[in-house]
Amino acid sequence: MMHALLQTLQALDWAILVYFIFLNSFYALLLILSFPELWTHFQLADDEYFARALSTDALPPISVLVPAYNEEVSIASSVLSFLTLQYPRHEVVLVNDGSKDGTMDELMRAYDLYEIPPVIPRTIPTAAVRAVYRSRTHSRLLVLDKENGGKADSLNAAINAARFPYVIACDADTLIEPDALLRLARPFLLGREIAAVGGTIRVVNACKVELGRVVEARVDRRWLPGCQTVEYLRAFLFGRLGWNRIGGNLIISGAFGLFARKYLLAIGGYQTGNVTEDMDLAVRLHIHLRESGIKASMPFIPDPVAWTEVPATSKILHRQRERWHRGLIGTMWERRKMLFNPRYGSVGMVALPFFTFGEMVAPIVELLGYLGLVLGLVLGAVNVPFALAFLAVAVGYGILLSMWAIVLEEVTFRRYNHPGDLWRLLFFALVEGLGYRQLTVYYRIHAFWKVMRGEKGWGVMQREGFAKG
Repeated sequence: MMHALLQTLQALDWAILVYFIFLNSFYALLLILSFPELWTHFQLADDEYFARALSTDALPPISVLVPAYNEEVSIASSVLSFLTLQYPRHEVVLVNDGSKDGTMDELMRAYDLYEIPPVIPRTIPTAAVRAVYRSRTHSRLLVLDKENGGKADSLNAAINAARFPYVIACDADTLIEPDALLRLARPFLLGREIAAVGGTIRVVNACKVELGRVVEARVDRRWLPGCQTVEYLRAFLFGRLGWNRIGGNLIISGAFGLFARKYLLAIGGYQTGNVTEDMDLAVRLHIHLRESGIKASMPFIPDPVAWTEVPATSKILHRQRERWHRGLIGTMWERRKMLFNPRYGSVGMVALPFFTFGEMVAPIVELLGYLGLVLGLVLGAVNVPFALAFLAVAVGYGILLSMWAIVLEEVTFRRYNHPGDLWRLLFFALVEGLGYRQLTVYYRIHAFWKVMRGEKGWGVMQREGFAKG
């Protein structure tokens, strides 16, 4: 009996070791694929002629869609950042989704709103819109006050109200850099049909903000925001850039993503009841494009930057990561017909399998790996050299990739100029792999339990607000 148990433990540990080798090697492949992409975009970002071309009226007008729920702390700064973006023609459509705090009062005070007739088509069904407002001080601002229906429902209401052919979905706690819209619109000048474009999200915690703008980028000293700063660098600088080369970008961030409005209307907008509406929307867009024979791309561009506040406490981080993973599980299950289906190209043959077997089940495999390793060492099923090799692949490989993300940041965009910030990033790259990652594994496993119970709630996301300059 004991002999069989030892053999089972050995086989489990070896299987999980091989799993981590393949998973982290795929991440390394994304890193390698990101090098030419990053270099190309870095050159374009600094091209003076291209910068002048971006300032012309040839660019399409854009509607900035901002759903807001209980965002009293930061709503005034966020809206100001949207209104003052450098772009030839844009509007801001903000939807107050039945907030229970002073969000609407703060908007009324900050932007001198007055009510107008609610003549907005309900092309996509939404919860009832109670009132529509314009601003006396900013003609580009339109505010919808509606019954609570969730983020996806609010975005659908904003799509209905939008006047322009392209829309950008932004979170209310997001600060967009002044030239980000110009940079995000770059693909329109390259002669390609565009369905969606994703930009970079960076962590605003500890950054100094004035009048809705990040005036000094800093790395938070606290370990949770600090680890997330490294995590976001890795996810955006080489994760999504690498997917550009494969053609399987499955996530256009809900905090900062540009879409062709006609395609959003064609698929019925955002799906309500989904807790990760951004990923679900991107997958549905891929399905629509493939099944309709439309050759439109969904690229990611690294230099348009938006700054967002990340959770600073384990309680809020737990809610966020559990919700994200619950949404991933739901999306992968609902779109399982695409899995290994050549009809959907690289999305069905590469992206969906990776997100299913490399992201969705990863926390379960990692937990089994840690438990099997400890039990194997106690019972003598594995030796110390194997345990060290296991940890090197499961944890050390990830730390190395985080270090590479920091290197890419330093040799390209280098947003963090304070002398101590580089050392903080390197420190948090280590901490992320040796504590933070294991914590998020637990949070993500909790998502499976909630899926089995049928829970679909978001939970409360409390904000600290932006640090003033």
